[in-house]
Amino acid sequence: MNTENTPRALPTTIPEYLEQLRAALAGADPAMIQDALYDAEEYLRSELAEQAGKSEAEVIAGVAGSYGAPEEVAEIYRETEVTVSRALRTPGMRMTPAAVAAAAAATSTGTAVPPPPAPAGQRSLPARFFGVALDPHTYGALFYMLLSLATGTFFFTWVVTGLSLSVSLLILIIGIPILLLFLGSVRVLSLVEGRIIETMLGVRMPRRPAYMDKSQSWLARIGAMFSDVRTWLTMLYFLLMLPLGTLYFTIATTLLSLSLALMFAPLARLFVDQPVGIWIDGVNVAAGFWLWPVSVAVGALLLFATLHLARGVGQLHGAMAKQLLVRL
Repeated sequence: MNTENTPRALPTTIPEYLEQLRAALAGADPAMIQDALYDAEEYLRSELAEQAGKSEAEVIAGVAGSYGAPEEVAEIYRETEVTVSRALRTPGMRMTPAAVAAAAAATSTGTAVPPPPAPAGQRSLPARFFGVALDPHTYGALFYMLLSLATGTFFFTWVVTGLSLSVSLLILIIGIPILLLFLGSVRVLSLVEGRIIETMLGVRMPRRPAYMDKSQSWLARIGAMFSDVRTWLTMLYFLLMLPLGTLYFTIATTLLSLSLALMFAPLARLFVDQPVGIWIDGVNVAAGFWLWPVSVAVGALLLFATLHLARGVGQLHGAMAKQLLVRL
């Protein structure tokens, strides 16, 4: 008897339903799994509240036709994720219909989606070098580097102040609710940072809070919040954002200022009624007319190199944020 395609029996409790959904989504993006678990629990608990006279097993059996069994819900989320990944992909890297169909088939079976092949026109070295200017995520990453000094300072200050205040007040009764509010605020800020990262860097991040079994008591949920390594990794991320934000801001402003100065200094000297000079090793590169094209060319090359650096920093930072902010 072939049992591979035999559907599993419907779970009888909400935690069992969510565990089956998590198992059905094994291998998928952790951010998508977090969203799916949160959505499923919210829907099932709202149905349970509306049908107060029924047990969890009866409610789950009743909504299986509308919301779906765990395997069906997992299938829907996998197919939807193909659309999300295409939206986050660089516009210049469009997928052919055959590639889209292959990606949908791969997601439905739980296998990895292969990256689309690069267009033939972007395979040359000059096209790859200058084509970075057409990638909107490049400017998103550059803006993120400029913004990270402010966000990093805020996150660092919030964690240091909140943690020190909460710990110092634990000897009093008021310290416990303050600590819980602080931990809750850290989770909210984690979602906010995730939305910023997804918008600017193009990295899939959660849109829903981390799943927590609401059938547990308040003490059990508080204990789970403390024992969840993701809570402390999120704080670590916020602490790292201050030195990283300072580094990102310094690199971005320095390279942008230097490249733009090299490009526009000759024009400034030409139209401003006083000499403008750029000295490199004691030589004013903007002094002679014959050096102006060199200055503009070097500035342009440095500007495109800065864009490549920003794109690389955005990819590395997005990968780090994925590891520290998303429950794997």
